[in-house]
Amino acid sequence: MLLTPLWAVQLLTGAKSFLDNPLIGSRRLNARGLHVGRVKLAAALCAWRRRRLAHKVRPEWREAFDRDGFVAIPDIVPPAEFPALRAALLTYRAPAREMRQGDAVTRRMAIDPAMLAAIPALRTLLERPDVVALFHYVAGFRTTPLHYIQTIASHVASNEADPQEAIHADSFHSSLKAWLFLNPVAQDEGPFTFVRGSHRFTPERLAWEHRRSLPDPRTIDRLSARGSPRVTDHDREGMNLPAPEGLAVPGNTLVVADTVGFHARGASVRPGERVEIWSYARRNPFLPWLGGDLLSLPGIAERRVNWLWALRDRLEKRIGQPWRPVGVRTPTDRQD
Repeated sequence: MLLTPLWAVQLLTGAKSFLDNPLIGSRRLNARGLHVGRVKLAAALCAWRRRRLAHKVRPEWREAFDRDGFVAIPDIVPPAEFPALRAALLTYRAPAREMRQGDAVTRRMAIDPAMLAAIPALRTLLERPDVVALFHYVAGFRTTPLHYIQTIASHVASNEADPQEAIHADSFHSSLKAWLFLNPVAQDEGPFTFVRGSHRFTPERLAWEHRRSLPDPRTIDRLSARGSPRVTDHDREGMNLPAPEGLAVPGNTLVVADTVGFHARGASVRPGERVEIWSYARRNPFLPWLGGDLLSLPGIAERRVNWLWALRDRLEKRIGQPWRPVGVRTPTDRQD
């Protein structure tokens, strides 16, 4: 009873776990429309914010995103400049963290003030007005994403399945993820995979959202119960959605996606690694305003990753910390 006010307040945030909040996971409330009501309100507010941000986005990028839920932009860095930027990133040494999921190891390095000072072309790219406008539009807010150099090594940790290879949505509301691939990614080398058009809340998608809100969360897979639902082929076909499509792309391709859409990391048939600039932004979906994010202010935004890691280190016993420090590395140093 003491926690009920906190659980109630969380209904007006991006809280998504059916396990951790008994109101969010209540069959009785969801049967009466609680979950679908949150989905519809978040989607309506996101659409309203995007309409106010649309005029700054390149029309061809906006049209591709509105249609598909993602946009893939080849040669985002001028081709004559990309080799030098790529070389600087791949040889840069900095403190790194790693996380293991199934048979994959993900390494991340914070794009922080030190990296931006050492690689000015990286700052130029991340502050480009057209790229910033696209990030704002997809995120639905004037917010600065968290930026990392990310390396994903496949078939290195165990024989367990990589949970990121299952088609899923990240949450019940829109959020931004972006990948600027530093190397080519083939169709059988873990490509970004997306179900085109799955970012739209059609009547079929809303009906599926209603159905998934009704089971006891203790009886379904843990990631779905925590608010990142896994999607079967039967589910997808019932929503009249096409098959997932893996994007084989050359290096220097930027992919920006709304991860309320159904997506995954494609399967890799052999051990290998994928290296990218990875960006992420997710705010409270029920905020009506576009800006007001103090953590996006210059001088603060580029320090957030290290602050977040340090905070989770201090609170590890309470909230967990999957990202383990592995010392000073380059993005492609051998995985331990």
